[in-house]
Amino acid sequence: MNPYIYLRALKHADFTVFCVENGQKTYYDAQFNRIMPFSSGQQVKRSILQSLTDNLHVQMAPITFNYNITKDKKLETKEPWSPCDPNYIDQLLGGWMRAKKTEKKDESNKKEEKEDSVIKRRSPLSISAMRPLHPLLAGIDNENITFDRSDRPDYHPVNVRMAGSDKLLTEEEIEEYLNANNRILPRRNWITDNKRASGLFVYDVAIDLRTLFCVSTNQHEPEISKEMIDTLKSKGWVESENVFGKCLVLPKSEREKVIPAIADALIDWRITSNQARTFSLMETLAVAISDNANTIASAIRAKLKDNSEKPRAIPVIDNIEGANLYISLPCANYIITESESADALSEAKKDLIERMKSFDYEKQI
Repeated sequence: MNPYIYLRALKHADFTVFCVENGQKTYYDAQFNRIMPFSSGQQVKRSILQSLTDNLHVQMAPITFNYNITKDKKLETKEPWSPCDPNYIDQLLGGWMRAKKTEKKDESNKKEEKEDSVIKRRSPLSISAMRPLHPLLAGIDNENITFDRSDRPDYHPVNVRMAGSDKLLTEEEIEEYLNANNRILPRRNWITDNKRASGLFVYDVAIDLRTLFCVSTNQHEPEISKEMIDTLKSKGWVESENVFGKCLVLPKSEREKVIPAIADALIDWRITSNQARTFSLMETLAVAISDNANTIASAIRAKLKDNSEKPRAIPVIDNIEGANLYISLPCANYIITESESADALSEAKKDLIERMKSFDYEKQI
């Protein structure tokens, strides 16, 4: 049995922003000379893991944020620490890396040196960026927006300070300045050049079933500490072995709870909270699932239509041998299809669940 599951999903986004800090992320497509919106693989992964923990009604692992205070009293940001604890489902599926300083004495037992101790686990989920299905099938609109409270100028106060000072001007000083300079104080701020993304977007996921619920116990390149190994054993994790060596496997009773939530999160996630602005349903239009990466790329694709003046592209949803294709009802808004169905996404989830449940995690070798 192929130990990989490949998934490609097609989503529609409408006038929204995939952002974290500086607005819509973009890249340049050299072939079609266009600036394209995208959501990074890290952002997609975070959204999927958030959906997963929400489905299971559990919290994400607590992250420790580290700071140093320097000699000149400034705050210096250091690397955050994850707990490296597979008991947290977002850690087990999302992976981790933690480097810390440990003290070591030399042979004379006098001089103390410091060396890095690294614990890392590669995520069993490889997740691509969410990018346009084709450069001609998505794009960016720019707009200027306002923060406007001009309807109630008497209700919304205005503070005025002289540049370089924290002292507020009095009402009399403000009025004197406005009269002398023929100015007004509007309750409106313009926010310019806001980018909004719209179009058809795809993302790809590869699931490595060999490590999905397995944590290596190898201490030469450790994923977890010896103390964590003992903790997991006490909680019923099963000792086993895979192609990477000896490992501990999440108990079957726990896997049965987690697998449906994984299937749901991989298909129904959307960018939420501080990860996006301007609400969009980001509805899933189609899903292709296979154990062959090439087939999912063929099942959901675009086709370039060229003419003498301006090229155009059309989205293509195609039943390809070796890939299971699921087409939801909203897909017919954008793509000519006769096989869309109301339960398509439910069937796609069932497909994922069956594939994950059928793998023998405890007896890989």
